[in-house]
Amino acid sequence: MAYLAQLNFVTVLMSTAFWINLAIVVAVTLIVYWIINRLLAFAYKTIQNWRNGHPGSGDLRFIIFDMLQKTSKILILVTAFLFSLRFAALPDRLFSTISQAWFLVIAIQMAIWLDQGVQSWMRHLLRAPDVNRNPVTLVILGMILRVLVWSMMFLSILANAGVDITALVASLGVGGIAIALAVQTVLSDVFASLSIGFDKPFEIGDFVVFNDVAGNIEHIGLKTTRIRSLSGEQIVCANANLLQQTIHNYKRMQTRRIVFTFGVASTTPPEKLRIIGDMVKEIINDVGNTRFDRAHFLSFDQDRLTFEVVHIVATADYNKYMDIQQEINIRIIEQLNDNDIELALPSLVMRAPVQVKRAAPAQNAA
Repeated sequence: MAYLAQLNFVTVLMSTAFWINLAIVVAVTLIVYWIINRLLAFAYKTIQNWRNGHPGSGDLRFIIFDMLQKTSKILILVTAFLFSLRFAALPDRLFSTISQAWFLVIAIQMAIWLDQGVQSWMRHLLRAPDVNRNPVTLVILGMILRVLVWSMMFLSILANAGVDITALVASLGVGGIAIALAVQTVLSDVFASLSIGFDKPFEIGDFVVFNDVAGNIEHIGLKTTRIRSLSGEQIVCANANLLQQTIHNYKRMQTRRIVFTFGVASTTPPEKLRIIGDMVKEIINDVGNTRFDRAHFLSFDQDRLTFEVVHIVATADYNKYMDIQQEINIRIIEQLNDNDIELALPSLVMRAPVQVKRAAPAQNAA
């Protein structure tokens, strides 16, 4: 700036060398600007041809294509102008300023490219087929990455300009700690949302049970998760509190291990008790969609002889499981009736207290 202040602009404008250098700068700027645009157009066409020829592959090329499309025309023009200055006769003291201008242009364009790359990558993850990703988590991750990109660009420009960024970074760190302490509850829920997105303990549509809550996941938000309960109301849970619970995710259940009992009358003879286990095994194998595990005479209870049966249902669908169990129960009743085995009914034995008759007192003789 001091050099520019000392210039005699009238003398410069009247000199032939100035107009020759100006013509060189303009010509080289236009030529370089045209060349760069042609190279970008060739790159666009190459990637576009690849996209048309390989519609199911080349996701990285699609991202690169989106990044190249965000190339700034103004920055291309500035780049061409800075390149043309190499062919002009300039004082040596201006080269440091030009080098800083080069760094500024490159840093801004790199930040624009990376910013667009993050957005394209997030969009690709959201639109990926056969993959259920939490959009809120991707939005948060994208925002963090974009802020990081622009922050690094800003700090690098300041450092290149000779600004001491150590104190700035330290002050930003102290301010960040203060803000984090002020909104620690919100931040805990936000990071819990990120944890849900990456670890995937549950996803939208899963049926979960924890404490006294049971229902389907409807929405996983930045701060809360919403669950539609079996009774119809919507339950809103903070993400941080939700992750502290022991969650049963029944959507990911592949099989169900079913244990049930039934009882027969206490007067059932031993030879009929021995056939009940094989009878139940045959019934379960005949029903289908379930695998027999075991059936045993379990215990002597107050009013019955109890049998315990275990089978593995080959589906996580609760309605199908109930259909299978209903059919098993009905067939057990039918087979017990065919074999003259009495199904135990609840009964209560009541015993009256023993009453002792008292002898009448002898009357005195008159």
